[in-house]
Amino acid sequence: MAELSVVVHGPNVQDHLTELLDSLAAHPLPDAEVIVAAVGDWARETAGRHAPGGGAVDVVPLPDGTGDAAARAAGAARASGRWLHFVHAKDGLPAGTPRMVAERVAELPGEVDVLLVDHVRSTWHTSGLPSPDGPLLARAGRADVPLDDCSPLLRLTPLLGTRVLRTDFWRAHEARLTTDDEPYAALAALLLADRVACLPHVAYEDRRLRPASLPPATPEQRYGLVERYESLLDLTRDRRTAHTVLYDLMVRDCLRTFARGGMEEEVAREFFRRASLAALRRRPEGHRRPGGLEGVRRSLLEEGAYAKYRAFQAVNRTRRTAKSAVRARKRQVGAKLRDHQYRRALGRPVNPHLAVFAAYWNRGVACNPAAIAAKLAELAPQIHAVWVVTEENAALLPTGTDHVVPGSRRYWEVLASAKYLVNNVNFENAVVKRPDAIHVQTHHGTPLKRMGIDQMAFPAAAQGLDFKALLERIDRWDFSVSANSHTTRMWERAYPSRYVSLDHGYPRNDVYYTAGAGDIRTVRDRLGIAPGRRAVLYAPTHRDYEAGWTPRLDLAALADRLGDDTVLLVRGHYFYGGAASPLTNLRRTGRIIDVSSYDPVEELCLAADVLVTDYSSIMFDYANLDRPIVIHADDWETYRTTRGVYFDLMDQAPGPVARTQQELTEILTTDAWRDESAAKTRAVFRRRFCEYDDGRAAERVVRRVFLGQDERALPPVLPIEERTPAPTPQEATA
Repeated sequence: MAELSVVVHGPNVQDHLTELLDSLAAHPLPDAEVIVAAVGDWARETAGRHAPGGGAVDVVPLPDGTGDAAARAAGAARASGRWLHFVHAKDGLPAGTPRMVAERVAELPGEVDVLLVDHVRSTWHTSGLPSPDGPLLARAGRADVPLDDCSPLLRLTPLLGTRVLRTDFWRAHEARLTTDDEPYAALAALLLADRVACLPHVAYEDRRLRPASLPPATPEQRYGLVERYESLLDLTRDRRTAHTVLYDLMVRDCLRTFARGGMEEEVAREFFRRASLAALRRRPEGHRRPGGLEGVRRSLLEEGAYAKYRAFQAVNRTRRTAKSAVRARKRQVGAKLRDHQYRRALGRPVNPHLAVFAAYWNRGVACNPAAIAAKLAELAPQIHAVWVVTEENAALLPTGTDHVVPGSRRYWEVLASAKYLVNNVNFENAVVKRPDAIHVQTHHGTPLKRMGIDQMAFPAAAQGLDFKALLERIDRWDFSVSANSHTTRMWERAYPSRYVSLDHGYPRNDVYYTAGAGDIRTVRDRLGIAPGRRAVLYAPTHRDYEAGWTPRLDLAALADRLGDDTVLLVRGHYFYGGAASPLTNLRRTGRIIDVSSYDPVEELCLAADVLVTDYSSIMFDYANLDRPIVIHADDWETYRTTRGVYFDLMDQAPGPVARTQQELTEILTTDAWRDESAAKTRAVFRRRFCEYDDGRAAERVVRRVFLGQDERALPPVLPIEERTPAPTPQEATA
C-alpha cells in the first residue's frame, strides 16, 4: 500500500493539467501514487501520455461534464494510499511536494484525520505569491490537536488541496465531503476531523483563472455562500468556539461579497436579505459586534436595512475620497518643502570630507558599510562619517555615532553635500547622483538566488518590484564590491550598468581572519556557551512564498537528539526582525538560544563550531572560517522554482546535504558533519566563493575609493592556501 495517493481531478482547463503532470513525472516518489480522474477527452489524452503501459500514473477516464465532486470520488475510489491529496487539474504542486507530504503523514499517529499545508497563489498574470496562511500554521506548530483546541485554523483559506485527508476518514465522511462546493468541503473536513496536524510549508499552488475566461456567477451561486455557512454551522452545535469563529467568517464573507458588487440590483437585495436572516438566526449567544465601522456594517446587516447600508456605503466612499484628498495635499506640501530644501543643498559645493553610510534599509551600523567605516576612521580620519538610521534604531547605535533620521532636514542636507555615499542596499529613489559624488554599492551577500532584473521571471520573488526605478538606482553606482568572480559576473548580469567592480573581497568578512582566540572566548561567554560544548548555528533564509518565518525543523526534538553537549544558536532572517519570534516557547535550559536579534552576525559565526543553513548567503561568508557546513534543503525544488537560482546547490554544496530532519540529525550525531568527505567538499566551495576574502578587503576598498590609490598599489589578495582563518572554538577554549 502506498503512503500517499495524489488524486488529480477535473478537465484539462487551459492546458494546466499538462504542466501539473509534467512536474509530478519529473520527481517520482516510490511511496506515492498518482491517480488522474480525467474529465473529458483532452484530459484523458493528456493523462494517457504520462502513463505509458500503465505506469506510475493511473488514469480514470470520465465523461465531459463530470463535476469536481464526482471526479474526486472516482479518483479516491481507485486510490490505494493511506492518505489522499486532492489536486485540481488547473492547480499545481511545487516540485518535491509529494515527498514532503508523504514523509510528514508517515510520522503522524493514526488518530490524525487531516494534515493542513500551506500554499502559494497564482493568477493569469502572477505566480507563486505567498498565502496569508503561514502565520496561522506556524502558530499551530507540528503537534496534532483537536480542532476545538485550535479553532483559529478555521480561518485558513478554504482550499481542499491544502487538506491532506486520511483515506479511512474520507471514506467515513464521503457523503458529506462529496460536493462541488469546494470551500464547504475544505471547512467540513476540519469540523468532522477528530484531530488535525499542520505542515507549515508550501505544498500546493492555487491557480486562479482569469475571471473573464469563466462563466459569470449565477444568482443561485451567489446565494450559495449563505447556504454554505448555514450548513457548516449545523456541524458546530455544542462547539462554542468553533461556532463563533465560523459565524464571524460567514458575516465577513457575506459583507465582502456584497461590497464587491457585480450583482444586479434584484440579486443584491435578495443576497442581503438572506445574509441578514442568517446573521440573526446564527448569532452566538452573548456575541458582541466589533467596534467602529465594521460594527456599523454588521448592525445594518442584522437589521436587514438594505437602503441604509447602501447609503452608508455612499457616505463612506465620499469620506474616503475626502480624506484621501487631504492626505494627498499634505504629502504634496511636505514633498515640495523637502524638495526645495534638497535642491538648495544640491546647489552647494560637495564636501570632500563627508561620507554617508547606511545598511539594511537604515537599520544601523552593520555589514560591509560598517567594516569600511571602521577602516576609514583608521586610514582617513579627516573624512567624517554620518550614518542614516531610522528613529527606532537610533538608540541602538554605538556611542558617539553621528547619524541622521530619514526624511529630516539634515538627512537631505548630508545626502546632497556628501562626497561619498556607501550602502549595502540602495538609497531611495529621490536621491540625486551628483557628478562629483561617489556612490559605493557594497551588497550584502554572494548570490545563489536570482537578483535584480533576473527576478523579472519570478513574480513571487519580485513582489511588484519597479524594475525601471531599480535600473535608475543602479545607474548611480560608481563602484560595486565583490567577494569572488562568480559574484562579479552575477552582479554584471543582474545589475547592468557602467560601474566599476571592486574585486577586493567583502569587508565584513575580514574579521574571519583577524579575530583571535580571546575574541572567540568573549563571544561564547556572552552567549553563555560553556567550554567544550558544541555550538550549532542554524541560520535559514527567507522564502518569498511564505508570509512569515516558520522554523523548518522541530528544534526541540533536534536539541533533544543532539544532547546536552550541544547548543543550538537559532537565527531567523532579518526580514522578520519586527515579528514575534516563533522560538519564544522553544528555549530549553540553554540548549536553544534565539539569536535572531544578535548583531553582528559575524560574531555568531566565530562562536559556532558548525553552520546549518539552507540557501542563505551566510554559507559563503562562513566558509572563510574553514569550519563544517551542513545544508538542510527540504524544499530545494520549491525554492529553486519560485525564487530562481544561479547554480544547483545540491551539486555544489559546501558540505553534506540533508533533505529531511532525520537525515540532518544523523549527520550531526555522527562524524558526517566533519569527516574527510565534508572537508573535501568544503575546500572546493571555499576556493570558488572565498576568492578575494583574505582579511584586508576593507583596506583595499578604503585605499581605492577614499584615498584614490591605483589598484596596482593595493595590498594583493593572499592565495587561499596561505591564509590563516580565526581559530576554532575548540582551539580558542583549549
